[in-house]
Amino acid sequence: QNTDTPYWATIDVTEANMRVGPSAEYRIAWVYKRKGLPVKVLRMREGWRLVEDPAGDKGWVAARLLSRTRGGIVTGEGLAEMREEQRAGASVKWKLEPGVVGELGSCAENWCEFSVGKRSGFVEQTRLWGAGEP
Repeated sequence: QNTDTPYWATIDVTEANMRVGPSAEYRIAWVYKRKGLPVKVLRMREGWRLVEDPAGDKGWVAARLLSRTRGGIVTGEGLAEMREEQRAGASVKWKLEPGVVGELGSCAENWCEFSVGKRSGFVEQTRLWGAGEP
């Protein structure tokens, strides 16, 4: 509860409801079915978090359904290249479609460590929503 907002989090369950207000009494606006989906926590209120998702939608999610594990989602047009090293000329290991969700490692000089299942490498930070300052 002593965390400054905003901060990054991820959906920590296979199904999470986003509600229009900070209570189970409020109606459900969205149901997320992607564990690991990154969200930006904007506000905190008694066991609830006001979050923004990668599409820009905002609503309330129970805090117990979120994790502080950093995640990212590939954005932009076309395939994003996952490289062997954090530089443009490094060999390409994989090509990722927009919408691929993975675990985010550290970022430096516009490159982020990114893992999707057992595959890992470096992706340009500009292609990952969930990287950088929230």
